[in-house]
Amino acid sequence: MWRSVASNALTLFIVVLVAAAGLLAWGRQEYIGPGPLTEAVCLRVERGDSLSVVSRRLESQGAVSDARIFRIGADYSDKAAGLKFGSYLLPPGASMAQILDILTAGGQSTCGREVNYRIGVVAAEIILREFDAGEGRYVEVAKFVPGEGEAPEAYREAAGEGDLRWRVTLAEGVTSWQVVESLRKAEFLEGEIREVPPEGSLAPDSYEVARGDDRAALLAQMQERQARIMAELWATRSPSVPYGSPEEAMIMASIVEKETGISSERPQVASVFVNRLAQGMRLQTDPTVIYGITEGKGVLGRGLRQSELRRRTDYNTYVIDGLPPTPIANPGRLSIEAALNPAETDYLYFVADGSGGHAFARTLAEHNRNVAAWRRIEAERGMPPPVGIQGE
Repeated sequence: MWRSVASNALTLFIVVLVAAAGLLAWGRQEYIGPGPLTEAVCLRVERGDSLSVVSRRLESQGAVSDARIFRIGADYSDKAAGLKFGSYLLPPGASMAQILDILTAGGQSTCGREVNYRIGVVAAEIILREFDAGEGRYVEVAKFVPGEGEAPEAYREAAGEGDLRWRVTLAEGVTSWQVVESLRKAEFLEGEIREVPPEGSLAPDSYEVARGDDRAALLAQMQERQARIMAELWATRSPSVPYGSPEEAMIMASIVEKETGISSERPQVASVFVNRLAQGMRLQTDPTVIYGITEGKGVLGRGLRQSELRRRTDYNTYVIDGLPPTPIANPGRLSIEAALNPAETDYLYFVADGSGGHAFARTLAEHNRNVAAWRRIEAERGMPPPVGIQGE
C-alpha cells in the first residue's frame, strides 16, 4: 500500500513539475513574444505611478495580454522600480519586454499632448502640440507669446487637463536675463526668482516639468546641467587652449555661440579667436560689443554704429585686449566643445559669405577680398553696409 501511495505521489510530483515548466515556458513566451497591439497607442505614466497601476493600464489599453505576467517579468529583470513618468508611444506588436524597456529608458516623452515653452534669443513662445499616431509626428495645435493678449482657447482648455505634458526649452545663445524674464511669465510655474544666474551658467536644453514646479528649482537644474557639461568637456580639452580656468573657456564658448549657428563651423570660429589670442590680437567680435550695450537684456534690434565700436566698455573687444570679463550668453554643448577643442588652423579672420556661413582667411589681404565680396552681396540685397569688421 505504501509503495502504491509513494508511486502515485511521485507521479503527481512529476506532473506538477511538467505543468510548472510548461507554465513558465508559456509565460516567458507571452513576455518576449509579439504583443497584441495592432496599432500604436500612447501610454501615459504619471509621477508616482506604481508598476501595478501601469500594468493594469497596459492591459486595459490592449498593450499586454496579462498584467500579472508583465509585473513578474519586470520584477525578474530588476526593472520594476525603474518606471519613468511621461507619455510613450508603444508600437504595434511590441512585446512586454520591449514595452518595459520603453517605459524605463527615460528621455523625452514620445507621444501625447505637450506644451513646449520655447525661450529663444528673439522671443519666447508657448506651443501646444498633439501627437498624431497615424502620421507618427507631432501636430501644432496652438502657438502664442505669453503676456501678449489672451491665450488661445485650445491652450486654455488643455492647460486644465491632467494628462498634459509640460516642457521648457532654452535655445543656444539666450542670456540669463532672458531666461529669468521668460520664466517669470510662465503661468504654469510657481515661486520667486530672487536673482539672475551668472551668464553662461544655464544649459540650453529641453526640460520636462510639471505644472506648479518651482521656478528657482528649475533654474538650479539648468545650472547643475551646465556645470556637468563643462566638467565633462574640460577634462577632455586640448592641451593647447589658452584658458586658465573653465570660466574663461565658457566665455569663449559664448562668443562662438553668438558668432555662428552652423555646427560644423564652430571649431573653425573658435580657432580664429584662439589664434588671435596667441598672437596678441584683439578679438574684434560684434556680439561682445552688443552685449556691452544691452547687458544681455534683450536684442539690440539694429546694426552697430561706428561710435559704438570705438566706445570703451568692458565687453568691446575692438578696444579691450583678451577676453571680456564674463560670458555674453549661455552656450550649448557644441560651442563648449569647440572652444575646448578648436580646429587646428592658421585662420585669423572670418566674415559672412552670404550663404549663412563664413569665409575664413589667414591673411589680412585675403580677408579684405572676402569682405569686399560680402559687401557686394549686401549691396545686391539692398542691405546696409557692415560696420564691425575684423582688421578695420
